[in-house]
Order: sequence, then C-alpha cells, then structure tokens
Amino acid sequence: MLELSTFNLWAIRAHAESTYPDECCGLLLGKLCLDSKTLVQVMPTENAWSTEAAEFQTIDDSVVGYNKRRHYAIAPKVMLLAQREARSSHLDIIGIYHSHPDTGATPSEFDRVYAWHQYSYVIVSVQNGKACELLSWSLDDNHQFQPEDIIIFEPT
Repeated sequence: MLELSTFNLWAIRAHAESTYPDECCGLLLGKLCLDSKTLVQVMPTENAWSTEAAEFQTIDDSVVGYNKRRHYAIAPKVMLLAQREARSSHLDIIGIYHSHPDTGATPSEFDRVYAWHQYSYVIVSVQNGKACELLSWSLDDNHQFQPEDIIIFEPT
C-alpha cells in the first residue's frame, strides 16, 4: 500500500502535465513500513532518455520509435544524489513515478523489465495534456506488476 498526501498527488499530476507530450519521471522519497510506504517528498527529475540510453536499455535491440514520448530514464548521477538526500533526511527512495502520454496508467513491458523490487511505480495517464488516471504498481516474486492500493490523505 502507498500512502500519499493530496499535495504530493497534485505535484505528480502537475509535473506530468508540464512535460506533455513527453513522459515525465521522478522519485518518491518516504518511509517504509511492514505493509505500507508513506510518501513524504516528490522529487521531479529530468527525463534523461536518449538514443544513447536506448542502446543500453532496449528489450529487443531496436531503438526505432524509442523516445521521450514513450520512455523515461533517470540519470544515475541523479539517483545517487537522491539517495544521499533521502538518507540525510532519514528517508528512503520508496518508488519512481512517470507518465504515460495519451495511453493508460498500466505498466508497459519495458516498465516491467527495468523495475526494481520493493519500489512503488506510480504511473499517471495524461490524455491531451490533462492528467487523468493515476495508479501504483509493485513487483511480485515473479517480477510481474501487481496493482498497489493507494491511500490519499490531507496533509496536517
């Protein structure tokens, strides 16, 4: 289960709309509990996807049609900085979010192949520039995405 505030929900949706028609991406910093993750901070990142990144990350060795409108990447340097920032704030990276322009909030095969266990994967569908459906996913023991419950709360 992923718990997030209305403010964090708004931040993710606004970032997704601002990068349309490209995919947005970012990190979710928060606290891990036994049965849930609580989102404390949304960290928008630049979509670092490029043809060079595609050469290392494609599933079928083809980069045709692979671009920022269909894929995202977070630069390794940004991940390291986020880990340091999270640690100094006594938080963890609990997940990654990204958008799906003009498609649903369901993970793609590409999303599944490159996903990490223990992370929540929040996907927001952006239809014609407007954020719509937002869903969270996590990997099961067979490296398949399963829907993850979202609890939205008002910040105190």
